[in-house]
Amino acid sequence: MDFDFTWLLWGLPLAFALGWVASRLDLRQWRIEGRQAPKAYFRGLNHLLNEQQDQAIDAFIEAVQGDPDTAELHFALGNLFRRRGDYDRAVRVHEHLISRADLSQKDRDRAQYALSLDFLKAGLLDRAEVALQKLEGSDHETEASMALLGIYERSRDWNRAQAIARKLDAADPGSYATRLAHFLCEEAELAHREGDLTRTRTLLEQAVSASPQLARGWMSLSALDTQEGNASSALDKLLMLERHSPQHLPLAVGRLAELAQQTGRVPEVLPILQAADARGPSIDITQALASLQPRPEEARQQFLHHLEREPSLVMATAWLDAEPEDGRQAPSPVIRALQVASAPQRRYRCAACGFEAQRHFWQCPGCQTWDSYPARRVEEL
Repeated sequence: MDFDFTWLLWGLPLAFALGWVASRLDLRQWRIEGRQAPKAYFRGLNHLLNEQQDQAIDAFIEAVQGDPDTAELHFALGNLFRRRGDYDRAVRVHEHLISRADLSQKDRDRAQYALSLDFLKAGLLDRAEVALQKLEGSDHETEASMALLGIYERSRDWNRAQAIARKLDAADPGSYATRLAHFLCEEAELAHREGDLTRTRTLLEQAVSASPQLARGWMSLSALDTQEGNASSALDKLLMLERHSPQHLPLAVGRLAELAQQTGRVPEVLPILQAADARGPSIDITQALASLQPRPEEARQQFLHHLEREPSLVMATAWLDAEPEDGRQAPSPVIRALQVASAPQRRYRCAACGFEAQRHFWQCPGCQTWDSYPARRVEEL
């Protein structure tokens, strides 16, 4: 039977026409889907820029449903959930990303870090610690180590905090020596409360070796020497503080004056305090200088010298209070009123959050920042 080529001539144009129609339908559908997904995505961005997080989340959910394989949309959605405080949904989004087999290792580490942030914000420190430890060796290792450092500080696990601080000090361009010294001082305080004075001294010596400019270590060593009855050594420690960290001298100057009088080393200490006073007026240094003066009128003159350089309600009150009783012109109720009024001016204030306290803190109890309290009173700031 002979093949009829007529059918072939008719079939080729027909097949071409059907293929063209099918391609146009597929292209039209692709364009419709392509227009819908960007619309939802850009709508979400618009809501986000207008700080409308709920509407942005709805738009991103719509975009994700249209293209469930888009990792960037999942990251944006998870971060939005975390910012809104919806930590359960943020965790589910990031855990879904980690479970995807087609995700690159870089994006998987990114999702792991985001998951650890979810746990941190939710206050689940144990789960955050486990999530952060999985980032060792990744591009997020430094950020993870810093977050772990914060966890160990909050839980007061000073041994682990020291290990992380040493690791960061070796790997990061910034120095963590001062933070490490604080951790050693914290551990020394625990040993002191337990009555282990030998370990206390060892830890404090490690602290001043790690960071000589940390005034806390020298002050703690001085207090330990005083407890053990070695006043001269205690004074030497405070003189080391003045040498390495002169800006923190006001914190220890009162004790420095007392030890100088106890040990008979006033002629040695007095020029140091006078030099510090010449660099700039300080309430604490002025009061220490006044306490070392042999006569009351000379002590009162020290307060007046401060007032001539800088007005101070605290010093004016001290000047009136030091007036001899037999010739005192200011009545006692007036002096008491000034003492009450000047008391808030003697506080210390955190430079990071503004938290005020009657005593100086090495770590702010409000914002947990280290060394955020200047060694100056509120009136001097």
